[in-house]
Amino acid sequence: MIRIYGIKNCDTMQKAFKWLAAKKLPYEFHNYKESGIDKATLEHWLKHLPLDKLVNNKSTTYRALTDAEKSSVTNKAKAIKLMMEHNSLIKRPVWDFGNGQFFLGWDEAALMQMI
Repeated sequence: MIRIYGIKNCDTMQKAFKWLAAKKLPYEFHNYKESGIDKATLEHWLKHLPLDKLVNNKSTTYRALTDAEKSSVTNKAKAIKLMMEHNSLIKRPVWDFGNGQFFLGWDEAALMQMI
């Protein structure tokens, strides 16, 4: 089963939800805002996804960070700590297909190849 991570009200997440419904694909949704995100999950993702892509440096949350915090996102341990504290820093959605395959963001053509 697909597990999708993100924030419910995000426009990109809304596209993903509509796409999943249209394809009649079962999924579980993990809402960062309600449930947070743990260190083990972030470390697991970083085995499959590059750190510089997982951190959304275009978000308003990122822009609100101090210069020191921004410069620390290239350090894995510090970036994980920041993503746990400010989960809106995580690019959305994160797709876990349950078979060791992960995908980050929204790209319908690429997702079609994953299912």
